[in-house]
Amino acid sequence: MKPTQRMLCMGALLAASFGAVAQSYGPRDEGRRFNDGSKVVCKNVEVQRNSRDPNRITGTATGAVVGGLIGNQVGGGNGKKLATVAGAVAGGAVGRNVQGNHQQKSGDRVVERRCERVYR
Repeated sequence: MKPTQRMLCMGALLAASFGAVAQSYGPRDEGRRFNDGSKVVCKNVEVQRNSRDPNRITGTATGAVVGGLIGNQVGGGNGKKLATVAGAVAGGAVGRNVQGNHQQKSGDRVVERRCERVYR
């Protein structure tokens, strides 16, 4: 067996073993006990749904443009460039925050049952 084939074979075995370890549990498994003393525990978790812009790109971009325009009105020469950049960065941060707060208030919230294996 060539070294590249051997590496591919070892990689496939390693991936298969990790696939066997990564297991998900559902509500039907709740209370299931294992030989190592662990068991499956389920909890209700509140999750936000229907967020069209989860990364808040719109708020960040809008804030950066507005902040850059305001910063451009300050100073002269290199100071004006620095103020423009600082305004864009600050505006982006503020815009992201504002959009996040808005999404949190107006987003649909759903309760999901999530289960995980707990080792005690």
